[in-house]
Amino acid sequence: MIKGFKNFLLRGDVIVIAVGLIVALAFSTLIKAFTDSVINPLISRAQGGHAVGLGVQLGQAGNSATFVNFGAFISAIVYFVIFMAVVYFAVVIPYKRISARRGQIVFGDPPPTKTCPACLSDDLPVGATKCKYCGTDQPSGAAG
Repeated sequence: MIKGFKNFLLRGDVIVIAVGLIVALAFSTLIKAFTDSVINPLISRAQGGHAVGLGVQLGQAGNSATFVNFGAFISAIVYFVIFMAVVYFAVVIPYKRISARRGQIVFGDPPPTKTCPACLSDDLPVGATKCKYCGTDQPSGAAG
């Protein structure tokens, strides 16, 4: 039982995922600091004056509980886009290159399919001779 657990932990995929999560956490902290220190002040300044933020006060003036803060939402969108770009360029692209060297295709395009003329199923492999749903013979080379 312990040997199986040890083999699971020492598999290459688990280690790659763990390293990826650690790197993602570090980038997340960095990007959060960037949005809090740079983006949020810019958004607050866009409203001008001594504004609390870019938003609408729904209740009593000065009550932060009834302030709809669009600036924080815009900041969260910017944070998400930057974070996903960092993950894509720092993790996904290198992983695709490493996997390609091993002969594996990851994050690739789905295989081409064709549509059955009888039942209109659109997920048949291009080389299929019969529809897996209705059993109709398929014309060869008819990609949809």
